[in-house]
Parts: sequence; structure tokens; C-alpha cells
Amino acid sequence: MPEPCCSSCYDSAFDGRLAQRELREYRRKGPGRASRAIAEALGRKGTEGRTVLDIGGGVGAVHQQLLARGAARVTDVDASRAYLEAARAEAERVGLADRVRFEYGDFVSMAPGIEAADLVALDRVVCCYGDVDALVGLAAARTRRRLAITIPPDAWPVRAVIAVGNSWYRLTRNAYRAYAHSHERVIAAAEAAGLVPAGPITSVGWWRLLVFERPIRTADAE
Repeated sequence: MPEPCCSSCYDSAFDGRLAQRELREYRRKGPGRASRAIAEALGRKGTEGRTVLDIGGGVGAVHQQLLARGAARVTDVDASRAYLEAARAEAERVGLADRVRFEYGDFVSMAPGIEAADLVALDRVVCCYGDVDALVGLAAARTRRRLAITIPPDAWPVRAVIAVGNSWYRLTRNAYRAYAHSHERVIAAAEAAGLVPAGPITSVGWWRLLVFERPIRTADAE
């Protein structure tokens, strides 16, 4: 079983200093490679009028791109108050705050009250959460069309690096933990919620991109 991570540990691990630094970087350089890849994957079959669920949205890099492509509205759920406020500040700065609903808390706990969306993003979030089956499964269950996920490579050097990092967290009495979940388990959780892979796993710099779709039901198939 993964070690528990209290909700408040995300506020300390992803604090105001980190959020403001990333926001400055975002404003200076635009979205990073992984965030661009997720937005591109989600928007591949059109974004006009679509709804978006951005889980652990950070400073809003993914959903800002989708709004710019014509998405109708966004729900941004984040367990870090600092990142949620940074995303809100950016939405206000570019005049899109009226199209984004900001929800603070643990998505897994909040999922029953979160509305399903056409496009769902988990950008560099799965490795921050212990219960991968619940996180991916609930995200997939709330996906009407496409789900895109960026996660670390499924390889022993990555697991070794994460283990070293977690040892440091323990030494410093920080409750936060990172996780090296297997790609196979992520795929199984999405498939259990009725999604199917939309292509092979692709490399996006250091990250890996997994994309899933909900099969379209037709009258002939019913």
C-alpha cells in the first residue's frame, strides 16, 4: 500500500514560493513541453465548445491553452492553495476568469461532486498521488471524450531517484511523497472506467504521454 499523504502536505510541498516562480516562468516562456503535449493531445479532435477538467492544474498552463482554442469552460481542481491562486491570477490577467471554476481540495475525495467533462487532464499529477487506481479511475470516469496524462518513465532509475527523494522527505519530516506508478497500472485504471488507449505511449522530453478516449457508441453498435 502507498504511504498516505495528508491533504495539507500539498500546500507545503507546492507552496507560494514555488507557485509564483512557476507562474513567472510561464508568463516569460509559455507552457512547458509536457503541458503543450497534453493540450495538443486533448485538442486533436477539436476543442470548440468543449468542457475541460484540469486535475492538479498548477498555474493553469493546460487549460489556458484549451480555452484559447475555444473550450467553453474549465473546472480546475487543485490540492495546493498557492497553485490554485496562481492559476486564478493568470486567468484574471488574461480575461478568462469567468470561464474557469476553481476548486480547492483532493480530487479523489471531491470526485462525487465534480461534473464530468469532455476533456480531462492529469499533467504531471499521477506521480504525486499514492492511490493511482482511485485517481486515474475517477478521472477516467469523469471523461466524456478524451483523457491525457503525463507521467515519469516506467523504469528502475526513475524509481530509484524517487526513492531517494522520499528518503529526504522523511528525514525532513515532510509528509509529501512522490510515486513511480507503473504505466500498466495507469492504463488498467483508465480501461476499467471504460476508456481505451488512443495510441502508443509517447515521449515528451523526460515525461511520457498517455492518451485515452471514450469509444463512440453508434446505433449499429448497440
